[in-house]
Amino acid sequence: MKKNGFTFMAGILGLAVLYLFAMQVAPFPAAASVEAPVKGMVTMIDLGAKTCIPCKMMAPILEKLEKEYAGRAAVVFFDVREDPAPAKRFGIRSIPTQIFFDKAGKEVYRHEGFLGEEDIIARFKAMGVK
Repeated sequence: MKKNGFTFMAGILGLAVLYLFAMQVAPFPAAASVEAPVKGMVTMIDLGAKTCIPCKMMAPILEKLEKEYAGRAAVVFFDVREDPAPAKRFGIRSIPTQIFFDKAGKEVYRHEGFLGEEDIIARFKAMGVK
């Protein structure tokens, strides 16, 4: 009986470790102190959550594009489960939601759901970002 209890506890511990690892696999660009949209720069804001499956799928894309477009366009992520204020501010209905702003800070495009890298790049190009 003790052996079965030990096996059960080891299994639970293993699942807990896997869960914690999975939560850390997809990093998200930090936005806690970022004013968005960024003044004088084309900005894409992604409003989602670190626990949302499509949001997790977008995380490496956002991180890559944040680096590739540094100085030319801003890529900002807000976790609306950790801080619901941006969800209210931008009036989102579902996550993930991406909002694109021109250099003047005017919203020019909004998308709900997963948005792939090619689509984001095409949107940036349409907005004059090279």
